Amino acid sequence: MQYRITTRVVAGLGLLLAAACGRGFQVAKFPEPVDLFAASMAEYRGGKFDNAIAGFEKLTMDLSARDTLLPLSHWYLAWSHEKKNEHVLAATSFSRLAESFPDDSLADDALLEAGNSYRRIWRSVELDPQYGTLSQVQYRTLLSVYPESPLRARADSALLALDEMYAEKDYRNGVFYMRLRAYDSAIIYYKDVVKLYPNTDRARMALLRLVEVYRRPAMNYKEEAAETCATLRAAYPMDAEVKLLCPPGGTPADSSAARKPPA
Repeated sequence: MQYRITTRVVAGLGLLLAAACGRGFQVAKFPEPVDLFAASMAEYRGGKFDNAIAGFEKLTMDLSARDTLLPLSHWYLAWSHEKKNEHVLAATSFSRLAESFPDDSLADDALLEAGNSYRRIWRSVELDPQYGTLSQVQYRTLLSVYPESPLRARADSALLALDEMYAEKDYRNGVFYMRLRAYDSAIIYYKDVVKLYPNTDRARMALLRLVEVYRRPAMNYKEEAAETCATLRAAYPMDAEVKLLCPPGGTPADSSAARKPPA
C-alpha cells in the first residue's frame, strides 16, 4: 500500500533525490524533518534500503508524536527492513506503528504486515513455530481491534494457513509416535489436531488415524473407534477413505496390519 504524501514533500522530492544520491546519503544533510523524509523516500524508491533505514529511523526518534510524518516514517522503516528480508525488524516496526497510532489509517495495515513478516520466518513446520505464534497474535489483534477493517478477509485467510501448518506439525508428531508404537502419545497428537484445527484437512486425516489406533490389537478401543467412525461419516459422508475404513453397517477394512505407515 502506498500512503499519500504531503504536497510539500512531493515538491521537494525531485530536488533532494540528486542531493541524496549524488554525494552519498547522510542524514545530517537534512536538518528539516520534511526534507529528511523526502530524501529517505528517494532512497527507498531507488532501492537503497540501508540509506532509507537510516533516514526513517532518525525520523521515528526525532519527530513529535503529533507529526503526521511519524506514522509514515514507521511504515517505510518497516518496509525498508522487509525489502532486505529483515523480517523481525520489519515486524517490530509495523507493530510499533499500530501500537503507537491505533487511530491512524495505517494501523490495521501495519498489523497485517507485521503478521506477514513473522509468517515469512516460519516457512516450514520443521522450524520452531514461535514466529508462527507471533504472526497469529498480529492477525488476531487486527480482527479484534478493527472489526470493520477491509483487511479482515486477508487476516482470516492467513490464520487458516497458519492453522494448516500447526495441524501438519501435530499430525506428523502423531505419525512419528505411531511408528514407534507409542499409541497413547499418537492419540494425544491426533486429538489435538481435531480439537484445535477442525477446519483443516489434517483434521480429517487425524480422525482416520485415530480409528486405526483404536483398532490396534494392543489397544482394542472398540467404543472409541465406533464413535470416531460416526463422527467421520457425519462430517465426510462422501469421502472414499471414510467409506473404506468406516462403512455403515459393514465390516471395516483391516488397515492396521496391511496398511503402509501413514504419510
